[in-house]
Amino acid sequence: MSVTAVPILPVKRGYLIWLWIGIAAAVLAAAALAWAGTPFYQTADGLRYQVLKSGKGDRHPTDTDVALVNYVGRLSDGTVFDQSQQPTPLPVSGVVPGFSEGLKLMTKGARYRFWIPGKLGYGAQGQGPIPPNATLVFDVDLLDLRSQEEIRQIQMQQQLQQQMMQGQAQGLGQPGAGAPPHP
Repeated sequence: MSVTAVPILPVKRGYLIWLWIGIAAAVLAAAALAWAGTPFYQTADGLRYQVLKSGKGDRHPTDTDVALVNYVGRLSDGTVFDQSQQPTPLPVSGVVPGFSEGLKLMTKGARYRFWIPGKLGYGAQGQGPIPPNATLVFDVDLLDLRSQEEIRQIQMQQQLQQQMMQGQAQGLGQPGAGAPPHP
């Protein structure tokens, strides 16, 4: 029994180039599909946003709430102009209109990216490092939200505790208070 060998013709260089171009196109198409997997939305006012992580629950912040957030604020060119160093409480009605509008879309535990046009940000005047009519880009994590009334009650309790602690500390420094004096 004999085996006949069939020679394989060499692949032309032009075919290899087309093969690599095809592979590159497939990789780019896959990347575009992955990027398009997270859609962008836009409100009637012009706020663009992207849901990076969905939150839990169905309660959205209102103007009477304080939102506990982590955030990074950038200009369109990527320059960071502000960011929280720790979880930061922000009154929903006390921030620029676009940020407030974006917070009201979120639920606890969500992470969003906002593109706030100048008219919903600092407008024609700008502010500090923010130029006039600048589009602001924020990445925001909504950690928690509380009503302003809840915040007031917590603050009152903390003040009361501080007063009690100060009163106890002052009482220890007076004669006849605390431990008996040594002879």
